[in-house]
Amino acid sequence: MIKVRDAVETDMAAIQKIYAHHVLNGLASFELVPPSVEDLTERRVEVLKRGLPYLAAELDGRLVGYCYASTYRPRPGYRFSIEDSVYVAPALMGQGIGRALLSTLIPRCEAGPWRQMIAIIGDSGNAASIGLHRSLGFRHTGTFVAVGWKLGRWVDSVLMQRTLGEGAASSPVEMASP
Repeated sequence: MIKVRDAVETDMAAIQKIYAHHVLNGLASFELVPPSVEDLTERRVEVLKRGLPYLAAELDGRLVGYCYASTYRPRPGYRFSIEDSVYVAPALMGQGIGRALLSTLIPRCEAGPWRQMIAIIGDSGNAASIGLHRSLGFRHTGTFVAVGWKLGRWVDSVLMQRTLGEGAASSPVEMASP
C-alpha cells in the first residue's frame, strides 16, 4: 500500500536519485544537470518556509516518489497561485503513486490561502502526467510550443490549471498572505 507523508531531510538522497533520473532521461524537467542532494535540500527548505507541502510516497518502506507545491511566480500579484511538481521512481510509474501524491497535495494546499494550482508539464507527449492532472480536476489552458531544447529535440510545455477551494469566487483579502 502506498503511504504519503511529509518528506523529511533524510529523504533527500532518495529524492535526488529519482529526480536525477528524470533530469537525465526525461522531458518533465528542463534542467540538464541533476542538482545535488544539498541543492534539493535547500529547495525543500524554501518550499516549507512558504508554508507549502513537500510530500513523499513510500511503498514497502522505501521512498518511491515525491511531490511539492511551490510559488508559481515571485511577483506578489501571483501570491495566491502555486505550481505542483510530481516525480515517481521510473520503474514504478503507472502504479498510482503520482495519483496518491497529487491527491494528497491538492487538499493540503486548499487548506491554505492559495486559490489556483498550475501544472507546467514538460512535453506535450507526456500522456501520463497530462492524464493524471486531468483526472484530478485540472483543465488544459494552453501549450507553449517548442520552448525548451532537451535530449536533442524541441520540447513543449503544457499548461494545466485547477481551482483550489473557492478559487476566484471570493476575494482572498480576508486570508493571511502566504
